[in-house]
Amino acid sequence: MRNIATSIWASVQGDPVFMRRVNGWLTLFWIAMIPVSLVTGWIHSVAFIAALSIWALVAGHWSTWQAARVEVTQQREAEEREQRPVEEKVVEAMVENTNVQMAD
Repeated sequence: MRNIATSIWASVQGDPVFMRRVNGWLTLFWIAMIPVSLVTGWIHSVAFIAALSIWALVAGHWSTWQAARVEVTQQREAEEREQRPVEEKVVEAMVENTNVQMAD
């Protein structure tokens, strides 16, 4: 069961569209909880405030972690572009796909 959950979690993390939708729905949920908490009196509940604080911490750290993952990917791509520029790839593809020979 744990392997299945880990596999699902790994596939979900790599899907930015899914992550955007989940975070969008969670944002709407918490916005909707504002009037609900006021009407029901939950705003005066220590347990509700603790849950809200924990969610704020989790959401903040989660978004920072996601941003850091994006930066790492961008840095990796930039290093790859420096090591193997696009121009070289284009020339190699032209030589490979045509009968033009490289000049000596």
